[in-house]
Amino acid sequence: MKSTGIVRKVDELGRIVLPISIRQTMDINEKDSLEIFTDENKIILQKYQPCCIFCSNADNIVYFSGKRICEDCLAKIKQTL
Repeated sequence: MKSTGIVRKVDELGRIVLPISIRQTMDINEKDSLEIFTDENKIILQKYQPCCIFCSNADNIVYFSGKRICEDCLAKIKQTL
């Protein structure tokens, strides 16, 4: 994890603003959903992608190295190793 050097305050409603440079880099657009994770004392935001990152299949999704992959694509990956 690398620091961006950007600091934002939480407003009275608990909101923060993600700078446009970060949104553009991470391909986060208006109305996109973000998934929220916690890890000890960290809050992690990730663009929500409920389907396979390779084929867009939304069935039989598993996590592989932190990414959502359908079982068919995972089997293909295992064959190439």
